[in-house]
Amino acid sequence: MSNKYDLNDFVHTITEQNVLDAIVEKVKTRRKELKLTQQDMAKRSGVSYASIRRFENTGEISFTSLLKIASVLNALADFNLLFNTENVTNLKEY
Repeated sequence: MSNKYDLNDFVHTITEQNVLDAIVEKVKTRRKELKLTQQDMAKRSGVSYASIRRFENTGEISFTSLLKIASVLNALADFNLLFNTENVTNLKEY
């Protein structure tokens, strides 16, 4: 019998999976706030309905499609915040 634990059960840490899960939830929440169905989102964004459904279920989507979805959700500017964190190489600089 093997025990499997998620590190986040013990310590909060940022992982690829929890970032992905959070993005998916934010997209779904914003889509619903705008009263858009997945089919509405597909029509407005030009991303196929199947891709939107897959993204909301598994998190899998191309970056280009994610940008198109973000545009419909009025969140395109959020991508300008990516990689804005300065890289600190020593504590004196920080």
